[in-house]
Formats: sequence, structure tokens, C-alpha cells
Amino acid sequence: MIVPRHYEDLKIMHENTMPSRAYYMPASHEMGPLVEDRFSSDRVICLNGTWEFQYFTSIYDLQEKFYEQGYGCSRFTQVEVPGVWQNYGYDSYQYTNVRYPIPLDPPYVPQENPCGAYVRKFYYEILEEAPRAYLNFEGVDSCFYVWVNGKYVGYSQVSHATSEFDVTEVLKNGENTLAVLVLKWCDGTYLEDQDKFRMSGIFRDVYLVNRPENVVYDYFTTTEIQEEQAVITVQASYQGKAVPTKLTLYDAEHKEIASRVFQENTGTVYTHKAVIVVKEPNLWNPEQPYLYTLVLETEGEVITDRIGIREICVKDAVLYVNGTAIKFKGVNRHDSDPVTGFVIGLEQMKKDLQMMKESNFNAVRSSHYPNVPYFYQLCDEYGFFVIAEADNESHGTQSQYLKDSNWENVCRKWNERISDNPEFIPATLDRTKLCVHREKNRPCIIIWSMGNECGYGCTFEEALKWTKGFDSTRLTCYESSFYRSDRRKYDYSNIDIFSRMYPSLEEIQEYMDKKPDKPLLLIEYCHAMGNGPGDLEDYFQIIYEYDVLCGGFVWEWCDHAIYQGQAANGKEKYLYGGDFGEEVHDGNFCMDGLVYPDRTPHTGLLEYQNVYRPARVASFCQKTGELCLENYMNYVDLKDYIYLVYEVNCDGKLLEKKQFILQESVLPHKKGTILLDITVPDSGKCYLKVSYHLKHGTSVMAQGRRMGFDEILLKNQDGRNQQATALLETQEQKEAEVQVSETDRFLSIQSDTFFYVYNKLSGLFEQLSVDGEELLETPMELNIWRAPTDNDRKIKQEWIDAGYDRSKARAYDTHWEMNGEGIRIYSTVSVAAVAIQKVLDIEAVWKIYRTGEISVKMHVKKDREFPQLPRFGIRLFLRGEYENLKFYGLGPHESYRDKCRSCSHGLYDTTVEEQHEDYICPQENGSHTDCDYLMLEKENQTVTAVSSRPFSFNVSYYSQEELTRKAHNFELEKSGSTIVCLDYAQNGIGSNSCGPELRKEYQFTEETFTFDMKFLFGKEW
Repeated sequence: MIVPRHYEDLKIMHENTMPSRAYYMPASHEMGPLVEDRFSSDRVICLNGTWEFQYFTSIYDLQEKFYEQGYGCSRFTQVEVPGVWQNYGYDSYQYTNVRYPIPLDPPYVPQENPCGAYVRKFYYEILEEAPRAYLNFEGVDSCFYVWVNGKYVGYSQVSHATSEFDVTEVLKNGENTLAVLVLKWCDGTYLEDQDKFRMSGIFRDVYLVNRPENVVYDYFTTTEIQEEQAVITVQASYQGKAVPTKLTLYDAEHKEIASRVFQENTGTVYTHKAVIVVKEPNLWNPEQPYLYTLVLETEGEVITDRIGIREICVKDAVLYVNGTAIKFKGVNRHDSDPVTGFVIGLEQMKKDLQMMKESNFNAVRSSHYPNVPYFYQLCDEYGFFVIAEADNESHGTQSQYLKDSNWENVCRKWNERISDNPEFIPATLDRTKLCVHREKNRPCIIIWSMGNECGYGCTFEEALKWTKGFDSTRLTCYESSFYRSDRRKYDYSNIDIFSRMYPSLEEIQEYMDKKPDKPLLLIEYCHAMGNGPGDLEDYFQIIYEYDVLCGGFVWEWCDHAIYQGQAANGKEKYLYGGDFGEEVHDGNFCMDGLVYPDRTPHTGLLEYQNVYRPARVASFCQKTGELCLENYMNYVDLKDYIYLVYEVNCDGKLLEKKQFILQESVLPHKKGTILLDITVPDSGKCYLKVSYHLKHGTSVMAQGRRMGFDEILLKNQDGRNQQATALLETQEQKEAEVQVSETDRFLSIQSDTFFYVYNKLSGLFEQLSVDGEELLETPMELNIWRAPTDNDRKIKQEWIDAGYDRSKARAYDTHWEMNGEGIRIYSTVSVAAVAIQKVLDIEAVWKIYRTGEISVKMHVKKDREFPQLPRFGIRLFLRGEYENLKFYGLGPHESYRDKCRSCSHGLYDTTVEEQHEDYICPQENGSHTDCDYLMLEKENQTVTAVSSRPFSFNVSYYSQEELTRKAHNFELEKSGSTIVCLDYAQNGIGSNSCGPELRKEYQFTEETFTFDMKFLFGKEW
């Protein structure tokens, strides 16, 4: 082996690295403060680009000292840095959530440890005015050794942290050779068991920094708000000798506010200190992210940074920022891109943050590791609160094999392996310090998180103690402290915020009832996997009920997947866990975001945006036109942030639409009233829709962008949908003769315009033919199954055990009669699966009118032994030519009983193709709830369904069996039919893929109910 085995030595985490410091890019002159300027410094040499590379399946296969001067890289290929070697066909991708990808044997890793040798040649000129050179790596997974010009420089680990080496003595004028050996696994792998794809290589920027001999090396800026002024304190330490340093503060227009010179400080870490008092300061917050520019100038070097003035505290268990009780409207975000892996560039980050801002998020958690430094600068600029999380996760220790698997023993063993093991104190503390030191000057960061899902013990007691001692201006949290062992009494005194993952509303209420002394934070909630989440509004309500509950962070921002080009059918291929032959994986559990891998929004993101809209209608008096608005922003006056657009719709027809500019203040967390002048017709289903539009454009959002809406049902004399009412009424009867013929199996009903065949064995129609054209591809079905959503993953097996996926209808007794209207058919029906008792008993009455219209009323009784139903209704397989549809209900996109807040009532004209929500892992999608009627059309022929009560429907080219069976969307095959599901109801969506059980009010548990539907066939659209 050509390197020492530091990678299995807990005592050697770094060798020859510089002490941790704040992030900055020095220059010889003042630079622009924008993130885009980072590589424009004349003192920074970017080493990104094309590198020579050779992959080895084992560190033991690397026998040649490739780092030596004169070594020929003839067997090397070329790769781009930043990059991961899996993207170049080396090794393989692996997705695992909890379980380690290696045996649980810390600090040891597999002996056949893959590695990559990197070589980069570059030209360098030693600067007389800045002779010292520092080599920076911002991210390498998992550990690496460095050589320059054949000389060993050092070793480092902690994948998501910056490692800096002093290379002054090994660089030369002219051509230089940088060699790096990266190993896939090291002892740090046990502390980096995050829920993500596992990839390897130099995945973040590499660069050189030239500096004078004597410079400001580190600085720490803190702010304190006093009456009508703020105090900014800047403490600094030096590399080399302490030299005169000028500190200048500018406002956002670059007007000088104050200038100071550092004075000696008695502190042992920061040897110099300066204080600036700002009168009538502009405070930083996510809604008004005001930033000052701070310039630190020494002889031959200038550091330019931006700072925000803000103050954080907890009082009476309520979290305040700048004296305002805040709510986190947050999201968890991983570094993930389907093409580049976890190599994320500036434009990718900007796009994420812009979409978040447009969707009403105000906070991001850097789950579960530090992001690149300029990510936090973007959050400063765009306006986001940030929970900065250290690169600590040892979740896999929870998965060890235990003879005694009760939860108490699991917690005990989980903790004692790493988090409560004194041998891991240095590593845990190191990772915490690397996170805190680098980002300590970012105003967006208001909470330090020690890590994720490691359990609790002495390691985190020390990390929390150090963090609170170092930075008393921010708060701390660590969710995994909840998973305590009974080995001893643990210290929780340095945890400021009690954070929980996926608590039910009942658990939240229990915490509130205890009159807690710490704020509660939902650090993960509303798991957004696939079709979901469905419970956002419920959590919103309880978050805003209690000041102690400071908000939450939805899990998570984006689906993680690997893009593999196009399938033969032209569909994009996104692969997830198990698609790469992994022995250990967690399937599609990585597909749990609010956006698809390419950042196309899920409907869950649309749901979030409207649930967390900036304002809500608190009340509306239709008689006076008085509308009460409540401001849900933390800092801005509504009249300065939004204008209103209100409209009145009746039965889907727009009656009026007006813009309203707020004249009076509506302060944060307060209410205000306005007067609207609207006219409501005497009949029809009428809604007032109030939309909130951005009054002024920002750097990331366009003026006029809709930020959300409210919808209010208006009262009138007849509030029924008049079109639906007309459809339900019996049409004028023709004098057409209707004939009925009967066999043991069938009833045939025929007139000069229609021919229907009713199956007496199933109690459903076998054929429907109108004007000589058959409408059905296959017989009508009673339907209680849906393709399980990701949030059905825990109840799915119950449904299968209950036979819901294979239940069939049978009729016991059928008789009929003819009257003046037409034919009535009476059937007693059940729904059951092989080997299992009946799920449902049904008394059905069908009416076939002389006009050809068909209606049905079913009285349904469910066996109480069975679990909640996925759905109940009728399924039709219409001919595939039915491509267009109109419906009145909640749209335009999919809606369910607990996932409908981003939809509004209206008449929608669309296509079957547009109804499909193309989840990468196929599942139930595209349904619409609270509908009055549905019309499908082909070549001037229509099929209409209408009910006396609002119903749910789904129209798709894909069968629920196909959606259940296939693992990827690109594998789906169209049925050839237009499949129409007309449902009395569907089960809710929830977030039970990782969150609590679906709430009772959204479960389809009715034991008796009545379902009715009417079908009309015609030529008018």
C-alpha cells in the first residue's frame, strides 16, 4: 500500500490541514460582494476542470506512486472536477437510507476499498506581494491524500467540509503537479450515513489562494440590537503577525456607515476586536434581507463580506428573531441532481432557491451536512432562515442485528456504538466545528444542528457544549437527542429547541399541554413522497395555533434519481435504489421530494405554496362585502407586499374580475378589513376567489406573481350547480319503443338508438352501444382498488391481505320491471376476493330511460372487519378515442380529500393525457374530488356522468393494475382504452410513507353509504 492507513484511524482525521476558519475569498482590492464574484479575485486560482484519473477497485491494486514527479499517466483517463466517478462508469451507484453500505465494524472499512487517483497540472507564479499559497478542497468523498510536485502535503476527511493546506513550500514557478488519492470509504463513512445516493470523488471546488505573510486569518461577526441602534462586533485572529487592519461598513447602496481599526482583544482565540454602532439600522430577515458590506483591509489584502443585522432569542419558549415571534415555513434540501449527482453548481442552487421563494418557503435545513459556502450567501441574499447541520449521521448503527429487538434495547445499542462512545468524541466535535467555523458569519443561519439520526450520548454532549460556548448568539437543536438510552442521565442543557420528526397532531398537542420551556420545531414533517403530502393544512393549523410551535421543515425538496437517457418509447429514464444491482438499498424511498429530479414541480409543491400563502381570508360578510384579511408574514405589511385580484365564478363561468390595491396597513400577524363590491346571481354554485399577487418584483420573483389564493362559497337562493341539476333531471321522454330480452346470464335492452347488455351475474353492464357504436372496450366493473401511492406503503399489505386488489362483483338475485320511464333493474350484489369473506354487500337499482340515459343507486354495506377502503365506485373502459374531457370540480390538477388546497372549483376543459401526473414510481394519480359532473368526448360523441352529491373521478390511459405492477414510469404501457373511475370516495393521501398514520377524518371507513350516478350519451359537447 502506498499510503498510511489514516482512513481507519480515529485519531487521524486530518494531517497538515489549516485550522478551521470563516469562509471568504481574499483579493488585492475590494471585490463585489455577490456570490458570482468568488472566482474573480486576483488572488484565487481555480483548479476545477479536466483532470487525469485512474480508478482502482481496491486500494491494494494501487501499487505505483502516481504522485511522483515524472510519473506518466498513460493509463489514466480524463474526468471533470468537480465530479463523481460513478458518472464516468466507474464503480456503481448505490442508494441506501439507514443501512450502511459496508459491514458495521467501525473504524474499519472493507479491505477491497475502491479508490481514484487524480492528477492535475497547472502553471503557477509566486507573487512577491502574496507569497503564501493555500490549497482548498471544498468537498471530497470520503477521504483523500494530497501531493504537490511529488511531495506529500497532507490527508483529510469529512466529505462536506473544506480542507485547506499550506502549500507555500512545495509550489514552484512554472508547471506544478497536483496529485490526489480519494478513497471510497474511511472511518468517517460511519458518520456520513445520510439518506442519499452514495457517490465518490472530488465533488466540490478546488482552488488556490495566494496571501501575504501577515493577514487576517479568521473573523467572527456578531450583532446586537439595542434601542434605535445596533452594535456590530467583529473579532479577528491573524496568520503571521497581527498587522494594522481597517474595517469599513457600507450600506446596501455602498455608502460608508463607519470605519474602525482593530484593537487588541484579551480573548485567546480572537486576538483583535472592533465595534461599530449603527444608528437606525436596517435589520435582516427573510422578507427584507437587507445586507451591509463589510471590508477588512490589511497591507496587500482585502476581504469583502456581507453581513446582516439580526438578533435571535427564546423567551417563554417562543422563538424570536428581531423581536418577532417567527414561524419556519421550511424545507429540507439535499444536494442532488439527476445528471451531476451531488455536484451542485451555482445556477442549480439559484434555481432551487428561486422556486422555494416563489412557493412561500422562508427557511431551509441543510440536511444533513454543510452545503457549499456560497449556498449560505445566496440564502443571505434571497432571504431564508437556515438550519446549518453538521456532517454527522450514524443512522446505520440502529440497524445492527439484536437478539433483543425491543425499542429500549435498540436505543441503547444504537447510542453506545458511536454517539455514546468516547472514542468518537474527537470526530463528532471536529465535524461540528468545521460546520460552525466556516459559516459563523452568515446572518441566514439562526440554528446550529449537530447532525441527524445518530442517537445521543457523550459525543453530542461535547459538541453541544462547545457550540453554545463558542456562539451564544444562535440557537442549537439536535432531533436525535429524543432517542435516549437508559445507561445514565444525559445532559440536555445545551439544546435550545426541542425538535421532532413526523409527530402526529396528537403528539404535538401532548407537548403543548405540558407547558414546555423550549420551542417545538418539526424538523421533518409531511413526507412528500410520490403523490403527497396530503396533510399540510392540518399541520398549518396547529403550527399557527401555538406560538411555542415555531414551524417546520417539509421532507424534502427534490426526488433523488440518476438520469439514464431516454427509453425506447422516448420517456426519460430516472433510476433509483435497486436499479444498479445493489445488495443493500432502499428502493424508491429517495423519490420523496416536492419536485421531480429535473425540478418540475409535483402537485405537492403547489399544495404547499397555497397552504402557506402570505395572507388568508379570515372572514367574509356577503351582505356588506366586508372581507377580513389576516397577514401570515412575519415582518412585512401586506399593503407593501401584495395586491389582490378577486373574481366571482358561477357554475364555472367568470362573472366578474377586479384588481384591488390595499390602502390600509395589515401588519404581520394582524388582521385588516376591505370592502368588495360583488354581485351574486340567485342560482348556481358561486365562489369568490381572492388571489394574492406580488406587488413589487424582487431579484428572484417577478412583479405580479400569484403567491396564493382563497376561495369562498357564496350563498344564494339555489346554490346547486345548475348544469349538474339539469343533467340530473329526467330528459324529455321519447316515444321510442324499448325491448328487453333475457337469458340466464344477460338482460338485453334495446331501442332504435341504443343497445345495452346487463350481466345478471355481476350486476353490471357488459355492453353499452349508442347509435350503433360500442362505447365500452371491456365490461363495467365495481372498483375498490387503487394503485398504492407511496404514502400507502404501510397499509398496502393490509389492502392486499383483504383482497382489495383482486375483488370481483357477483350478483345473487336480479329482477327487472318496465314502467313509463323505461326499465328498472334490481340486483343484490357483493364484492369479494378468493378465499376471503365478502367485503361489501350492495343493493343496486339501475334505471334505463327511454332516452338511453342510465342511472344507478347503490346502498352499500361494508364488513367492519376490513380496513379502510382505497376507493369505491364504477370503472369504465371506454374506447381510446375519448381523448377530451370537461368537468366541474376541483382542478386543474389532481385533488384528493386531504390534498386539495391548491385547487379551485371551476369548469375545466382538458385532455386525458394532461390528467396523468407522471410520478417516477407509478401510483394512483390524477384524480379530482368534489366534482359535480364529467363529460368525455370523441368526434362529437359524448359520455357524461353526473351525481346528486359531489364525487371523485379519474380518467387515464393506464389501468390501476399497470400502475401497481410497474416500477418505473418509462415502463408503463397504455391500455388502449380511456379508463374512467367514478368514485363515491377515495381514501386520503396523508404522508404515512414516513409520517404518521392517515388521519381518521381522511380514511374511507364508512360502513354504510349510498352511491348514485347518472350516465348520459349524446353528440353535444
